[in-house]
Amino acid sequence: MSEQLSGQGGQREQSDPVVVVSGTALTAGGEDSDAARAVGSVEQPAKVMRIGSMVRQLLEEVRGAPLDDAGRARLAQVHERSLAELEDGLSPELVAELRRITLPFGEGETPSDAELRIAQAQLVGWLEGLFHGIQTALVAQQVAARSQLEQMRRALPPGQGGAGGPGGLGGTGQPGQGSTGQYL
Repeated sequence: MSEQLSGQGGQREQSDPVVVVSGTALTAGGEDSDAARAVGSVEQPAKVMRIGSMVRQLLEEVRGAPLDDAGRARLAQVHERSLAELEDGLSPELVAELRRITLPFGEGETPSDAELRIAQAQLVGWLEGLFHGIQTALVAQQVAARSQLEQMRRALPPGQGGAGGPGGLGGTGQPGQGSTGQYL
């Protein structure tokens, strides 16, 4: 998706990527294209946010009380299932990163309280980093869009300024004359 409409003819030209996050199309300019890819790599942002909130709440609960064997086994299952569900909502690059940093629990043995807390804290930390990266990318895209809009406004010929200015939507097209409220 590295094409966008340009000009009045609706022709397509190569440019920076267009990223869709929760139904909103965003573009990033120049060095911000890495930020656009970071945002676009979360394929199901609502799902990732829900799982992140659940994992954070689980970590808070586990900190409060020691767990018996059954509780630790159940939390280990929830952790493994959370990882699998997260993988469905992330790009292949982020899935690979997540797999590299998370270590599986030992086969056939129930993890200790400390192992579970560490695994949950690691996952929460990784998700918070992901969310901060998304926020940073969105801010960078907004700044780039504002900059691009300002450049487009400066590139307009005299008398074609924004609304309310000379030649704007409310003006008559003649410098120094205000709007008369009539179209003809």
